Amino acid sequence: MKSAGAPYAQLSPEVVLAAVESAGLRTDGRLLALNSFENRVYQVGIEDAKPLVAKFYRPGRWSDAAIAEEHAFACELAAAELPVVAPLEFHKSTLLQFEEFRFALYPRCGGRAPELETAENLAWMGRLLARIHGVGSRGAFASRGAIDRTTFVDQPSKAVLTSALLPSTLCDRYARVIATLDALIARHFAAVGSVRDLRLHGDCHAGNVLWTDAGPHFVDLDDARMGPAVQDLWMLAPNPRTLDSLLEGYAEFRDFDRRELGLIEPLRIMRQIHYAGWIARRWDDPAFPRAFPFAAEARWWEQHVNDLHEAAGQLNEIDD
Repeated sequence: MKSAGAPYAQLSPEVVLAAVESAGLRTDGRLLALNSFENRVYQVGIEDAKPLVAKFYRPGRWSDAAIAEEHAFACELAAAELPVVAPLEFHKSTLLQFEEFRFALYPRCGGRAPELETAENLAWMGRLLARIHGVGSRGAFASRGAIDRTTFVDQPSKAVLTSALLPSTLCDRYARVIATLDALIARHFAAVGSVRDLRLHGDCHAGNVLWTDAGPHFVDLDDARMGPAVQDLWMLAPNPRTLDSLLEGYAEFRDFDRRELGLIEPLRIMRQIHYAGWIARRWDDPAFPRAFPFAAEARWWEQHVNDLHEAAGQLNEIDD
């Protein structure tokens, strides 16, 4: 019987292989665990065929409807000839079930770390993101939520405050700085004004882009949500020069509302808050203490709270 803290306790190698074979495939016994913490992802060998990637969804995180929206978006992007890895269909569905686990199968698409050192490659990425957003603007998610303060500030900060990881001596200070940041973030969003929300990749950092001789391709739409276009740009652009190159390519296919540049710092801070909350919320999963041992140390939380205070000061300076 699995517990909330060990959602994958029953996901043995034998179960993974049996799940893949339930789709009508014959595995060859080869199994390689890939780097993933929120879900569990494996490369699975298939007899007389290329290996596939099996993604087992974390129980309770997304509804079936939300996963269906992720899959439909990925397939829509792939149909538009965009380099996005989309799930495969078996038994007329991309979302499969085996015992208590929901999973999907994907073609294996390897690659290396993205080559984002040159203006040419950054512009290439910008063009692709503009085309992704063009497709994303054609519809809306109904079940996946949005990149907003509730999801990226309120919920994760509550997870931290109710976690034993946060030292009791820091609770009041953490709660105060979160309240300050929440108000500042709200003020910055209000100052930018109404911007159009799109279906986004949502977690478009370099780790979710793979590069081959044919160019880049995007993986892992697990965090796809509604949000402003700039959310898919800022994590790939650590400085103004790289952002300018991204936007130069982006403008070839889609107009960019430059008011959204004012959301970069609030979005960065929201991600910072969300990251700590994610670790706190998942700490009972045995994979998390192994992967993030620093979160068990008081000094990491002290630095996190100090970083949040510094972020509040930066937002105040922008206001001034």
